[in-house]
Amino acid sequence: MSHEINGHGRQIASQLNGHSDGDLSSYAFPDHRLRHNLDDPSKTPLVLVACGSFSPITNLHLRMFEMVADHVRFHTNYEIVGGYLSPVSDAYEKAGLASAKHRVAMCDLAVDETSHWLMVDPWEAIQKDYTRTALVLDHFDHEVNIVRGGAKTSSGERKLVHVALLAGADLIGTMSTPGVWSEGDLDHILGRYGAFIVERTGTDIDEALSHLQRWKENIHVIPQLIQNDSLKKAMSVRYLIPAPVIKYIQQHGLYIDDSAVPGIYSKENRGGTPLPDGTSDSEGLRS
Repeated sequence: MSHEINGHGRQIASQLNGHSDGDLSSYAFPDHRLRHNLDDPSKTPLVLVACGSFSPITNLHLRMFEMVADHVRFHTNYEIVGGYLSPVSDAYEKAGLASAKHRVAMCDLAVDETSHWLMVDPWEAIQKDYTRTALVLDHFDHEVNIVRGGAKTSSGERKLVHVALLAGADLIGTMSTPGVWSEGDLDHILGRYGAFIVERTGTDIDEALSHLQRWKENIHVIPQLIQNDSLKKAMSVRYLIPAPVIKYIQQHGLYIDDSAVPGIYSKENRGGTPLPDGTSDSEGLRS
């Protein structure tokens, strides 16, 4: 399995090299972990999509998928057939944003090391212009349902896969703020696709949802159990950021001047803890 996944990572990297300007000629939708067959024919197949900067990706991002997967299994009539990270393009121009090439590579390393069902789609990342979330979800719907025909039951019946947005409560907060999102995009995202929202400390989820009552049946809220502030302090990031991602950041000198993630280069992360490949996480660290 490792050989297959690493090969897919190289494919994504080749797509990004020289193709961050909207050239999709070498793009291929990742489906190596997408399940094409349902285990339970009575359920609706579901694909989760998380859009974001992922600069860098953390274990909390990955943990959100697992929290939602548990919620889906115990509290809904969906069956998850795939999960995707969709890093935003460089056109987003967020302060401290690493290049799309690095962010996609870090996401790919993280899912390769930790998951058997998550994938990274570079389509949004290689766009020349910023792509609205509604259009990103349309892209996944097209690839999964139109191109690949959805999912199949044991009897051979084809079912359309439901695509849904996975996000933190802070995103729902912006959706409930007047003027931030267009009414058309909100209706497209929450009305057509829906969202699975993981609560975050400090976000008034009830207040946010009160402004989105029109789509309340399509918004699933999952309680958050872990605080997400360690990156903003000079603390250890071991077990917060996946070990291979820490190593990648240090080797490429990313975020050195970014006050939002000082923990990457703090002394707590200079200890040379052995990584799975036998090297240490202090290699490539700048003094």
